[in-house]
Amino acid sequence: MDDDDDEEGPPLPPGTKNYMTPAGHARLREELHALWVLERPKVVEIVTWAAGNGDRSENGDYQYGKKRLREIDRRVRFLHKRLAIAEVVDPSQQTQRDRVFFGATVTFVNSRDEERTVTVLGVDEAEITRGEVSLHSPIARALLRAKVGEAVRMMTPGGWEEIEILEVRYPEVAGG
Repeated sequence: MDDDDDEEGPPLPPGTKNYMTPAGHARLREELHALWVLERPKVVEIVTWAAGNGDRSENGDYQYGKKRLREIDRRVRFLHKRLAIAEVVDPSQQTQRDRVFFGATVTFVNSRDEERTVTVLGVDEAEITRGEVSLHSPIARALLRAKVGEAVRMMTPGGWEEIEILEVRYPEVAGG
């Protein structure tokens, strides 16, 4: 992977698979389509028009357009690479629904009696503001394979913390 491409998203830990839910995979494909088919041709058109207006060194449309094309191309390369190595896993197909695996939504409580719910997703689709954590995050690593009622230890900025799993949920099987 090029160093430039690492800036477009979190790196994958060495030797790990790039797991994604079907919805996460679809979102990345949609982003790729929007960039390549919709936005890039418009920016190319603006840059071509601006280039025909003479001195490019003082032409804002040209300068911004070239910069935006580089950004689009870098993101497109990143998306192509990540989608090419994606392993799509449907969490609704999980058979061990009492344990925490990829795609689980987990409710747990800490020693201060604070309850929290997170969903364990792939590194390219997890968004902490939506309560989603990367499969490779410290919280997910602590929770993986644990069952309801079990206490697990996780490393936090303040040191080791014990949390108890209250609930494990998976999406329902489509059509079932």
